[in-house]
Amino acid sequence: MGARTAEERQREIVRAARATGSVDVTALAADLGVAKETVRRDLRALEDHGLVRRTHGGAYPVESAGFETTLAYRATSHVPEKRRIAAAAADLLGDAETVFVDEGFTPQLIAEALPTDRPLTVVTASLPVAGALAGAGNVSVLLLGGRVRPGTLATVDHWTTKMLAGFVVDLAYIGANGISREHGLTTPDPAVGEVKAQAVRAARRTVFVGVHTKFGAVSFCRFAEVGALEAIVTSTLLPAAEAHRYALLGPQVVRV
Repeated sequence: MGARTAEERQREIVRAARATGSVDVTALAADLGVAKETVRRDLRALEDHGLVRRTHGGAYPVESAGFETTLAYRATSHVPEKRRIAAAAADLLGDAETVFVDEGFTPQLIAEALPTDRPLTVVTASLPVAGALAGAGNVSVLLLGGRVRPGTLATVDHWTTKMLAGFVVDLAYIGANGISREHGLTTPDPAVGEVKAQAVRAARRTVFVGVHTKFGAVSFCRFAEVGALEAIVTSTLLPAAEAHRYALLGPQVVRV
């Protein structure tokens, strides 16, 4: 491939991470024809710039204002972890009769795990969530209108937020691209952030659901503080000490 500058290598690494969802140090070193230590140095630089998060032996891309994974991709990553989280989140329903279910693959799994043996009204901006629940007995589905974002199949913009502003819901299940103690819940797109912020305002109780990789990640638009959450549902892949730091800000942290 010939010698490249560090900048060219790093661009290549980001491209590979975004194309496949993750990169591996050993494979990158071979592909780029450089030492593993060079790749590790590149990954550290990219992490400092907020483009990737390093993992043991590799890295995965951080979602940003310019890059976001599609729903199709999310349906293939961390699936067993997401199923456990969704089941535990559905258990927090309590006596809620009206529920907001966010866009995204984990909320979609929550929708499928909700009980259908009693009347429930589900408000959502997500076409897949509405589709999954439309035929369920006892469940009444309110789909928020608006512009449909192609990657996530969810509605956004003023029509969506205006309709949502007219509701008070007992419980909102919210996802995010990142959650951090300092910056709260964040997402890359301002239009999506508006819908999520409105859902949090509309809800008496808010539950954040997300896999361990979301923690410490910061995206472009902040839409809620950690203290606004009643509960956080994640997996045991989030270390107990880190979970405790989030719990100190107010929410109950459930690790499954």
